[in-house]
Amino acid sequence: MAFLLYIAAMALLVLAIAHSYLGERYILIRVFKRDNLPKLFGNDDFTKRTLRFAWHLTSIAWLGLAGILVVLAQPTIEPKPILLIISATFFIHFIAALFGSKGKHLSWILFALITLCTALTAIQYF
Repeated sequence: MAFLLYIAAMALLVLAIAHSYLGERYILIRVFKRDNLPKLFGNDDFTKRTLRFAWHLTSIAWLGLAGILVVLAQPTIEPKPILLIISATFFIHFIAALFGSKGKHLSWILFALITLCTALTAIQYF
């Protein structure tokens, strides 16, 4: 039944790519042209950056889940690769939130904490 997990992982890969590309092309661009977006921190730049990185973080999360499904399809399941995938996924979340919001969206702190905790736990399995 491992092939079903591979199919699900491939579907998540396709979904993530389509979500980011189509969302950027058909939704975000149109939303950003509006003149009535909330003006936080003096203008709508923070709002636009938050919408953009949050939109794409969904796709990154789906890619991380696809990686976990691939690991789960293996005959023997070890926690270390799953922890490393989670750590890498949240590291990308951390970087996107930190730089995408110029540090103003404080989710980067929790994403960094999740990255650190899962990476340190994975290290114990070496």
